[in-house]
Amino acid sequence: MSNKDATEKRSPSPASPLPASSIALTLLTVVLWGGTPVAIRYSVDTLPPFTVAGIRFTLATIFMLFWCHIEGAGLTLARKQLKPVVIAGILLFVQIGTFNLGIQKSNASHGTLFINTFIFWVAGIEHLITHADRISPRKLLGLVIAASGILVILTTGTPDGIAWPTFQNSETLLGDLILLFSACVLGIKIVYMKSALRIIEPGKLVFWHDIVGVAAFALYATLFEEVSLDGFSTPAVLGLLYQGFVVAGFCFAMQTWLLRRHSASQISVFSFLTPLVGVIVAVLIRGEPLSPWIAVAGLCVACGILLVNTPARRPIKNQTR
Repeated sequence: MSNKDATEKRSPSPASPLPASSIALTLLTVVLWGGTPVAIRYSVDTLPPFTVAGIRFTLATIFMLFWCHIEGAGLTLARKQLKPVVIAGILLFVQIGTFNLGIQKSNASHGTLFINTFIFWVAGIEHLITHADRISPRKLLGLVIAASGILVILTTGTPDGIAWPTFQNSETLLGDLILLFSACVLGIKIVYMKSALRIIEPGKLVFWHDIVGVAAFALYATLFEEVSLDGFSTPAVLGLLYQGFVVAGFCFAMQTWLLRRHSASQISVFSFLTPLVGVIVAVLIRGEPLSPWIAVAGLCVACGILLVNTPARRPIKNQTR
């Protein structure tokens, strides 16, 4: 078999339907990702947010070191690879730090809804700045629907749940705005890392940007946060282990395995379930209130993600012989 044939055999085929096993694994990763804001909330209940981020990505770095060893990927950086690693690491520091801070000042339900708006920030950046992809009418409709859901969250009073929007600042407004900023930074980070992958391998980029991020988290925590051993309660530690090993470990490995066998569009279309799962987990495990407007916002964000991620069907041309 030639190298070309081998490459074609390994390449994902968007036309091939997903088998039941791949669908099950995709749904499992979606559910586990949906639980991340809840795990973070348990950790930041008793530990400072940037300290939590530093511990999380220390665990993630350990996993990535193991992963790169399995993949046989070298970790030595060339001079031209230093800049993208540092920039990606700084973006990681800003995005995760503000995400944890936002969840601490808001709640897990809002966290899962706001952070998943990163998809729309990516779409906007690729349309307006990089011109890598254009916003079709279908995607525009998704953006409008999702924005309506976010507006509902920002204007519905206290997190205890109310019957109708009050169009007043809620108790979670500051945290919500921080979460929205975090989602924007995540969108920028994703677009930047796409371009960085042209000069550096994926595993190496993730490993070293984790290293830069951990260093930044450690410096910030040392200067501005106070950590007490009493803060390492059982829920906080379990939350850290979940973030570090389940999300950064298992979910990363499963996503990589799936993307090697199927197209990204087939996998990403399931991401519309993430905000819905996140809200459900927050309600069931954290006991957070499920107001009618949180449900409406969740459905709006999920619908928007589905519309943005689902490719438009190409018309079938009549063929004559």
